[in-house]
Amino acid sequence: MKVFVAGASGRVGAQLVKDLVAQGHEVVAASRHPEALAADHVQPLVFDFHKEASQMEADIAGCDVVYFVAGSRGKDLLQTDAFGAVKLMQACEAVGIKRYIMLSSLFTLEPERWAQEPGLAEITDYNIAKMFADEWLIHNTTLDYTIVQASLLTEEAPTGKISISPQHEAHNPIPDVAQVLADVLPLKNTYGKVIMMTSGDTPIEEALATV
Repeated sequence: MKVFVAGASGRVGAQLVKDLVAQGHEVVAASRHPEALAADHVQPLVFDFHKEASQMEADIAGCDVVYFVAGSRGKDLLQTDAFGAVKLMQACEAVGIKRYIMLSSLFTLEPERWAQEPGLAEITDYNIAKMFADEWLIHNTTLDYTIVQASLLTEEAPTGKISISPQHEAHNPIPDVAQVLADVLPLKNTYGKVIMMTSGDTPIEEALATV
């Protein structure tokens, strides 16, 4: 497939691009500074979430699937993490792209839990932005979406194993999160689903089969 990755230069995005290429896809790697992403089967593209949705349409035209894995690290929560994601959804619907896969944060749709989990209590504004984007994708689009809600990201080596629907926050090695994002692409059982994940004991392929 031809895959558009918004936020391709981020920690998760850069690994996701590598995983998608390894799976045989052609990738449009979109970022404010995508130059370092140039590689075989990767087309770097300068992309700004402050653009109007109508201006994003030309960037994604011809792609089969769109990923939103961007994050402003708290510097631009409204324009990037929240409304930027929504405008990209709107652009997808305008050009007829149905598959939309988005990285989110654990328990985003359960705000009553944020204060109960120490790591989440520290990123409340981010969770609010992600809740807005998640809710919009679920309730205001007809896209074939998958939302991957990861827990606290770490630079640890991949384990290849996760836990689905955890009861509490934990950690996720970034390569495992990227693999989950890449692996859900063709899985129709993940359409219209929110996948909450932490590190665990179940191989990723086996865990995703149960969604």
